[in-house]
Amino acid sequence: MTTKMAINAKDIFRNQHRLIRFIAQSIRLCSNQSLKAAQAAQQLQQQKSTADFQITASVDAQHTSAPEPVKHDKDLGHQFRASQLSVRLAAPEQLQPKPDNDEELGFGRLFTDHMLKIYYHKSLGGWQRPEITPMENLVMHPAAKVLHYAVELFEGMKAYRGVDGKIRIFRPDMNMNRMNLAAQRSGLPTFEGKEFVQCLSRLLTIDSEWVPHTDTASLYIRPTLIGIDPTLGVASSDSALLYAILSPVGSYFKTGSSGAVSLLADPSYVRAWPGGVGNRKMGSNYAPTINVQKEAAARGLQQVLWLYGEDHQLTEVGTMNIFMFYVNDQGEQELVTPPLSGLILPGITRDSILRMTRQWGKFKVTEANITMPMVCELLNQGRLLELFGAGTACVVSPVNRINYLGQDLYIPTMEQEKPVHELIRETLTDIQYGRVDHPWSIVID
Repeated sequence: MTTKMAINAKDIFRNQHRLIRFIAQSIRLCSNQSLKAAQAAQQLQQQKSTADFQITASVDAQHTSAPEPVKHDKDLGHQFRASQLSVRLAAPEQLQPKPDNDEELGFGRLFTDHMLKIYYHKSLGGWQRPEITPMENLVMHPAAKVLHYAVELFEGMKAYRGVDGKIRIFRPDMNMNRMNLAAQRSGLPTFEGKEFVQCLSRLLTIDSEWVPHTDTASLYIRPTLIGIDPTLGVASSDSALLYAILSPVGSYFKTGSSGAVSLLADPSYVRAWPGGVGNRKMGSNYAPTINVQKEAAARGLQQVLWLYGEDHQLTEVGTMNIFMFYVNDQGEQELVTPPLSGLILPGITRDSILRMTRQWGKFKVTEANITMPMVCELLNQGRLLELFGAGTACVVSPVNRINYLGQDLYIPTMEQEKPVHELIRETLTDIQYGRVDHPWSIVID
């Protein structure tokens, strides 16, 4: 074999995953029978989604509760702009093989070929030019604030490949608002969310073939902001790094055979408290939960139901917001979730569920405290219908058992004839995967 032939063969093997993806995509596009079946399924799904509840653009008129305003510090310096974005593509030898089976993806184990990075240096006037680079390790001083004082925060978003082949992201403006509020609380520099989303969109177009070709998986987006000052003083960060990495993901939780999760509710452990940062998406909120999660697993339970106060208020379940569907004292069906009191994360999925279900008008929707004594009483009276968690990673996750004070409480979530949590999940995923046209779902050009 000549040297030229060897080089050509090497290039072919490097890019074989692209060839495989191209062939698979061509088969999908060229198969008239598959295309017609997909179109028929899409029409059927749209009819099913709109049979009971009408989804309209009016849902997006305003937030359920107005988001807190983000104010930039006067001495922040200049902002970055998406128009300044530079791109350095990965070389062929840096490209990673894509997963063979999108349906069997785990969560956060694989990463795409590129990442987005934006540095902030107060001494250089503020935010620097954004850049897309090959996926690479970060280099920082061992005294960086993120390593010593957990000066960092992150977001969780997803990109979905729609039934029409287009890539969509879901309500990114809310993620940017929440991220900036966490930055303010952490002494980190704030930024223009719209500009960051534009940079992120470019990253998604470059790594677009990593977005799974299925509606059972998605591409997880992890924007992160860290303090990188090489000083040991506990103070605001004069240097920071804002970056985003992408990971194709499947199901977040390992559920039981029924598809539901079981929970440990132990009041001796507290996730957040008044005046703390339970309402901000910071890494310091999550590290202390790991050992409790291990204890739950040792008892054969999948997640932790976090309680607070002497009355054992339900706050969050694992990394999700919690919802309860029950029959209230007036005999009405009611959907309730804890209020944004500072103890829980203001979830984007939570907000979306509240606004959708209020628009449906089929049952009462409220924000109020839920306590474990209340859960026990409703169970005894046969009035508790469903419990479920909701969040970006899992969308909706039903609950079928809670271990509370050494006693197993069996929740009839999966026994309902037409479960509300299923309607909610189907409606949200219809929007996210483009089966229903909706302003919450932003198409990436």
